[in-house]
Amino acid sequence: METKTAITPWTVTHPVCLVDGSDREFRHLVNGLLPFAARLLSVRDGFGSLISLTGAQYSMIRSISTLSELGEVTVNQLADHLHLSGAFITIETGKLKKLGLIDKTAHAEDRRKMCLTVTIAGDRLLNELLPVQQRINDVLFYGVSLSEFKVLCSVIDRLVANGDRAAIDLEHLQARRNHN
Repeated sequence: METKTAITPWTVTHPVCLVDGSDREFRHLVNGLLPFAARLLSVRDGFGSLISLTGAQYSMIRSISTLSELGEVTVNQLADHLHLSGAFITIETGKLKKLGLIDKTAHAEDRRKMCLTVTIAGDRLLNELLPVQQRINDVLFYGVSLSEFKVLCSVIDRLVANGDRAAIDLEHLQARRNHN
């Protein structure tokens, strides 16, 4: 009978992901991020359900509200911000407009662009949700120090972009394998 080798092969070779000659910390991180991501989606969906929206619609209206503090918000800006397709944003913001929660108007200089704003009814809905949102978000990040929070904020965009590239790379490998 064959016995298993004592050393488990690495699942990553990037040097920064190897601690003390092992990928154990990397696997611990991934195995922690997966359930956290699932819980974040569940919380987002819960926020949406409390105001009779889907989780994605909730994210859109909250993001439009936040982004509008910096200026006008277009469909493409919202799509980039949420890492979603412009087509999906167009469809879902159309539903939010029908609900009277946002307005969509043609951009003053480029009529091809649509500008998004939250209506008074949308603001009212978001404000009603604030106490629950604050409570749940405080629980989500309880015990995280300011410096830890800043580190998370500083790397998340890179991780999302890397995730996009990794998913595309994996799709190509799968297509090549299925082609053979």
